[in-house]
Amino acid sequence: MATTKVIDEAARKAIYKVFIRGTAQQVFHELTKTDDIQKAIFYCRMHAENYEPGTTMSMRSPDGKYVSMIGKILEYTPYTRFAHTLKFTSYDDPECTVIYDITEQDGGVELTLTCENLPMGTKTAKNMASGGTPICNNIKAIVETRKPTFVHRTLFMALIKIAGVFSPKKCRTQNWI
Repeated sequence: MATTKVIDEAARKAIYKVFIRGTAQQVFHELTKTDDIQKAIFYCRMHAENYEPGTTMSMRSPDGKYVSMIGKILEYTPYTRFAHTLKFTSYDDPECTVIYDITEQDGGVELTLTCENLPMGTKTAKNMASGGTPICNNIKAIVETRKPTFVHRTLFMALIKIAGVFSPKKCRTQNWI
């Protein structure tokens, strides 16, 4: 099953769903790990002191020099739901909410990625609308094959390795922690 995508501009929401042949624990680990690079989520490392609601989190470049997004953890329910706010550090746009729901099904799990409170007409909304499908597809690929999709491995990861050169100074880690 391919990732399905529904964008409801009136509700300021985007929803992505994918079936993954794996366990809820595997999917949840890929979404919440802080001990390794999150290859499915733009090759960043998540930083958070803990997973308590209200805890600040950030997604940083592999070398730790840049922060691509910041947010606050809203909900952390192991193996079923992870929700947080999200603000891209390179944009002056309002934050939105990202919710990952994992539902066990026969033969695997369904992952639903919901982006709420999208600031429509902004770069944030555009990035969230185009980023949901690759995130879902890569989580699926990593859980099922232990590696991201071919396109992600070849194109995106190469771009990420040189992204620091093009990242604005305001995205440097010292500006966000």
